[in-house]
Amino acid sequence: MGNASLKSGRAGVAFLTLALAAWTPAVLNAAVIEQIRIDNAQRIERQTVLSYLSLGVGDEASPERLDQSLKALFASGLFNDVALAMDNDTLVVTVTENPIVNRLVFEGNDHLKTEDLEKEVQMKARGVLTRARVQSDVQRLLDLYQRNGRFGAVVTPKVVKLEQNRVDLVYEIKEGSRTGVQRIAFVGNKAFSDSELRSQMATRETRWWRFLSATDFYDPDRTGFDKELLRRFYLGEGYADFRVASATAELTQDREDFLVTFTMEEGERYRFGPVKLESQIKGLDGESLREFVTVRQGDWYDSRQVEDSIAKLSAAVGDRQYAFVRVEPRMDRNRETREITMTFVLNEGPKVYVERIDVAGNMRTMDKVVRREMLLAEGDPFNLSLLKRSEQRVKDLGFFETVNVTPAEGSQPDRTVLKTEIKEKSTGELSIGAGYSTADGILGDFSIRERNFLGRGQDARLGVTASGRTQSYDASFTEPYFLERDLAAGVDLFRVNRDNQDRSSYDEASTGFGLRLGYPITESLRQKLSYTFSSDEINNVPSDASRFVREQEGTTISSILGQELSWDKRDSKLKPTDGYVVRLSTDVAGAGGDVQYLRSKLTGSWYYPIAPQWVFSLLGEGGWMDGLGQRTRINDHFFLGGDNLRGFAFAGVGPRDLTAGADDSLGGTRYVRSSAELELPIGLPEELGFKGHVFTDMGTLGGADVKALPSETFMATEALRASVGFGVSWQSPLGPIRVDWAEPFQRESYDKVERFRFSFGTRL
Repeated sequence: MGNASLKSGRAGVAFLTLALAAWTPAVLNAAVIEQIRIDNAQRIERQTVLSYLSLGVGDEASPERLDQSLKALFASGLFNDVALAMDNDTLVVTVTENPIVNRLVFEGNDHLKTEDLEKEVQMKARGVLTRARVQSDVQRLLDLYQRNGRFGAVVTPKVVKLEQNRVDLVYEIKEGSRTGVQRIAFVGNKAFSDSELRSQMATRETRWWRFLSATDFYDPDRTGFDKELLRRFYLGEGYADFRVASATAELTQDREDFLVTFTMEEGERYRFGPVKLESQIKGLDGESLREFVTVRQGDWYDSRQVEDSIAKLSAAVGDRQYAFVRVEPRMDRNRETREITMTFVLNEGPKVYVERIDVAGNMRTMDKVVRREMLLAEGDPFNLSLLKRSEQRVKDLGFFETVNVTPAEGSQPDRTVLKTEIKEKSTGELSIGAGYSTADGILGDFSIRERNFLGRGQDARLGVTASGRTQSYDASFTEPYFLERDLAAGVDLFRVNRDNQDRSSYDEASTGFGLRLGYPITESLRQKLSYTFSSDEINNVPSDASRFVREQEGTTISSILGQELSWDKRDSKLKPTDGYVVRLSTDVAGAGGDVQYLRSKLTGSWYYPIAPQWVFSLLGEGGWMDGLGQRTRINDHFFLGGDNLRGFAFAGVGPRDLTAGADDSLGGTRYVRSSAELELPIGLPEELGFKGHVFTDMGTLGGADVKALPSETFMATEALRASVGFGVSWQSPLGPIRVDWAEPFQRESYDKVERFRFSFGTRL
């Protein structure tokens, strides 16, 4: 703080000492106060000063009460200096008011925004300046910089005096460089190497390629989380006695980096011994729940399997209408055989009901948006498993930065209140996209979207996409809880122009709208119903195009009813590593309009984690359509090649018209395809986002619904096509990038081959 203002506290103490000495004769005479005079008060009201005095008119000016009054006046924070003196029978209170802060200024903050610093400090403009508060704010600012990895930051407060006892308070900041982590070392690890343990942690060692990362600077909170990550890792690998003895961080001599050391005690590695189920509940046979226990005798001990078994047992018991059951795991270690006997004990828990669900922290999101995701309601028996699943459902909305659902004591011992604390985040999106793919060339899009429209959880979107082949305009609106039920209802409007000259010698324009309604059948099974109405035009057909294409030139009206049934057991919908998903979709055209067909498609994907960062996946898909007595149209057909059959060009496989002057893909009415892929690390640090891929694709397409004339050359063999290849993907800061190279090893001479594929997309 400035020299004059911050040193005045020491001057005040000296003045106070002299003032106390001056009172001594009056005090010895035990003077009675007849009146009180306040000197130098400018902003502070007389009554405010008097309220801090512990004596008044008619009281004796005793040393004790005068001392109490002085302390109270200084403690108020309103005054920079205070003096009390007796003038005959008058108590004179002389004050020097603390200045008012005119402006709060931060200088030198390049890496942290001024608004973030303002939120951290207690001192505000138009507030009273006090030394204690300034010192406290300096420490708060230093703590903030340390949380952002800058332990060398220096904050110096300065005061600029203005007229009328006002000041500008300036915090001069030297941020310093970010304090990195030079080395992470381990002591006591025998089962796993240092590099393997580092890969399990959130903190990373500082390296040049992590310039976009925030994980390679030292953060004490992150180090505490790393201890928990190490514990989970060891407990998942069979080391039931593992513990982290200490985690220390030392600054290097140049004070630019930290050396972090974890000292551990691994203990012995255990296997699961006998697995038992004991029920203490009348009418409930523990062994009848054996299928829900994922722990297996002979496997290495894994705490994750224990937690998974508890969750599945709790859910299974709840499904059998036993509301108040607690599953307790009991572990009996045999240190000689290094086995752990697991006993899952089913006890009757205390009868507790949900009294109330409170929602806090939502400034714009309506309470009902959160409440309808809860699997528990007021009056329901309390169930911890349902509580956790409810919390995850609220998180999956994507509207909140943090979600915490915790039980608290209710008005009675058998009542609990579910406190749901949330922190909202921005749900509006203005996105500009750019990219390139070998299928569409240069592409770009613009969209504006609000995923929590008016705080009701509704999704509204308006978008435009343009590429070398396609221009589309679309608008959509989704109400996730239509009619206050778990019904996701939506409407779509669209206009699409597509250039198909290179593959089938025609352009396509489609304009229409769609209606959607989705609902859950079970937690994993969901169905979606839809209706689409569109006007579809085939135009710009050259004279040397396939006769089949020329015959379809013109405009048709399509009225389509559809449904999709999906069974999803994946661990993640965005980036799955385990589980499977199966989808069955069916479209029926003919409820009005000019077009009739029945089209169905079945898709299944399975994911299996072979090892950390190694994921094997299988995909199988088949489709079939029938014109219901009418010739099917090319724009309704299936096409194979490109992304769905690598090694071949888009629409490069299947029926083709090779009549002189034409080389047009006609698509087909039936197809099957499959893909097997192994995703694996390529030796670069995991946080860089690079993955390797090895794959093989197979497929066939047939049924062009074409009767060739003798003079025409139609190729329509349904022989199997297959390819093998490899690729590299990168989750770059600018968006996903993928490069694939595939070699067809089984193909027909007229197929269109595309060995190299590149795609790039970004959001700005």
